[in-house]
Amino acid sequence: MFTGLIETIGTIRKFSRKGTYYSLMIEAEKISGDLTIGQSVSVSGACLTVTRNDDRTFDAEIMNETFKRTWFGRSLTPNTRVNLERAMKLTDRLDGHLVLGHVDGVASLREIRGTGTKEAVFIPEDKSLLSGIVSKGSVAIDGVSLTVIDAGDFSFSVGLIPETLSATTLSSLKAGSFINLETDILGKYIARLTGHSKNNNNDEYLASLLS
Repeated sequence: MFTGLIETIGTIRKFSRKGTYYSLMIEAEKISGDLTIGQSVSVSGACLTVTRNDDRTFDAEIMNETFKRTWFGRSLTPNTRVNLERAMKLTDRLDGHLVLGHVDGVASLREIRGTGTKEAVFIPEDKSLLSGIVSKGSVAIDGVSLTVIDAGDFSFSVGLIPETLSATTLSSLKAGSFINLETDILGKYIARLTGHSKNNNNDEYLASLLS
């Protein structure tokens, strides 16, 4: 589990397929030496497992499902920069929001506007994901915890302050860029319950939850 507060930006140095999974070598001197084998790291929003590390680089594996569900399958190449965050400790402050590192899908940037603090508008490829995004709620964009400004039927927008832009890869976004999107876990449960209740008598359904 993560907070969506990025610790550092890493750089992909190697990327290869190994049978049914993919392997990454990521350069990240700030955190690499402190990692341990088996530890979880959020790589641009996707929770990956560390398989090797030294003081400068670490390796992580990507399962085929993660590869297909993220932008990694489209534009991941050597020298690509990625946002990195180690898994949170239970004693840490939760300054962002609860981020699982389970990417729901890919969205594309429609436009980014403003100076200083900017507003970015994204269009999810799977429009059903918008049911879990609400105004003033939270989303994770490439692993970055952000507050939703507006959420419509086809797109949603978030605010990007200068600190976020300087500390993450979001500063390099341009129209058409793909991002990994994870909606708020609370929104997922609400959407699930709401969808389930449509196929049941509401009174009976609510009674079952309370029994």
